[in-house]
Amino acid sequence: MPEAEPAAEEPPADELPARDPGTRRWLFADQLGPHFLDTADQPVLLVESLAALRRSRVHRRKAHLVLSALRHRAAELGGRAELVRAGTYAEALARAGVGAPDPVSVCDPTSWGARRLVRRLDGVRVLASRGFVVSEPQFARWARGRGGRRLLMEDFYRDVRRHHGLLLDARGGPVGGRWNYDEDNREPPPRRERLAVADPWWPQEDEIDAGVREDLDRVEREHGPVFAGDDGPRRFAATRAEALTALEHFLAARLDAFGPHEDAMLAADPWMAHSMLSAPLNLGLLDPLEVARRAEQVGRARVAHLPSLEGFVRQVVGWRSWVWHLHWHLGEDHVRSNALGAREPLPDWFERLDPHSAVGANCLAHVLRSVRQEGWTHHVPRLVVLGGWALQRGYDPAALAEWFRRSFVDGYEWVMTTNVVGISQHADGGASATKPYTTGGAYVDRMSDFCRGCRYDPAVRVGERACPYTAGYWAFLHRHRERLAANPRMVQPLRGLDRLPDLEPLLQQEARRGAAPP
Repeated sequence: MPEAEPAAEEPPADELPARDPGTRRWLFADQLGPHFLDTADQPVLLVESLAALRRSRVHRRKAHLVLSALRHRAAELGGRAELVRAGTYAEALARAGVGAPDPVSVCDPTSWGARRLVRRLDGVRVLASRGFVVSEPQFARWARGRGGRRLLMEDFYRDVRRHHGLLLDARGGPVGGRWNYDEDNREPPPRRERLAVADPWWPQEDEIDAGVREDLDRVEREHGPVFAGDDGPRRFAATRAEALTALEHFLAARLDAFGPHEDAMLAADPWMAHSMLSAPLNLGLLDPLEVARRAEQVGRARVAHLPSLEGFVRQVVGWRSWVWHLHWHLGEDHVRSNALGAREPLPDWFERLDPHSAVGANCLAHVLRSVRQEGWTHHVPRLVVLGGWALQRGYDPAALAEWFRRSFVDGYEWVMTTNVVGISQHADGGASATKPYTTGGAYVDRMSDFCRGCRYDPAVRVGERACPYTAGYWAFLHRHRERLAANPRMVQPLRGLDRLPDLEPLLQQEARRGAAPP
């Protein structure tokens, strides 16, 4: 970020007021941390709508986590909070007596639809959004300051670190002499079933969790199967105290192991050394800047493994904020981008996380099973296994982004639009990522143990043992050759396409595969 603007400069016309301490605060279910309030005694309105959960087939674990977090926040606030259960937000506000004589203030919500809603409801004062390391007007000024140059996450990340003084040495340069240690964080998994690292910290469920589970069971009894995925013990923090405990446990017991294998996958170790903080961050229980500063404090105190420390800080204040700001910067139509003309509907076995589908590819079967059981996988199974499969098969990118939003406990519109439509599916033609993000089976084999015992061989392109990712990769390049020819990062892969002696039978094989599970 550029240095702070001079005090005499008028704020941009689109900048909303930052605070409104004298007004009751309406908190959405992803605005539950203390930084969404202006005073320690500010009265709060919370709205719970089971009807909203029934509008789309969200994962059962996500429904449970969101309602648990909302009800836990109401319990913490006690008499300061009013929790209204209603079918719609307008109905809830009317029931809570919101109007001109008794308005509420609300921090700008995290979806386009919710932002339109709060602006048209009577008695609602909209404040600037919170929970990110720079504001939307700051990002807009930064983007304009690029002078027409391409917006790159790495440039943004470095300016954020300079702006907040994160991981800098005494001269203002990056600690260790490098801004980015990504190359040190790409090791394949060790030759064992699990990393030698402490397990994640898990919360203990309480009577609030039990009450939520009873309500979700009742909804399914009365309305049929309205949720996707399996139920199970709550894995993620639902309160501020739990989130802080999870953060401290990660920093003390798991941070050093995080970096080297952050891109690796092990079938028996779905958590690896990841922080498991994306869900509480996206519920607003933690502020990303406090997380980054605490990581830096712990890292400096005990001389933590620098590539791990930098990689974690980059996730929290780099990628997370970059995805957030691109969501608003690229506009509401970004989700409908489709530069590659991908229009295949999601097949039923994929859409419904079907436990009975005959998916024979170990990697895809394992990751789908993890999503069904936990509502979570780390970023590489999302990007390489799920996103790579969808890109190769031409799944509709908007439908895929919606599937990710519904299927993951940390899934929200702003998270999945940029990550899925832009980065994973290259549907915006390069506004978010410089090239399509897909690969053959060799990469999956190198970065995981999924290929051991699989019915397919990652080195085989054609025949019964042909890996669907390897064959799908070449079929994808062939299908989009003309579109990709001008991309300098695709020159070498497209040259490889010309050297394939079995391209024609490979294309026929993948055409026969169609929408069937591999």
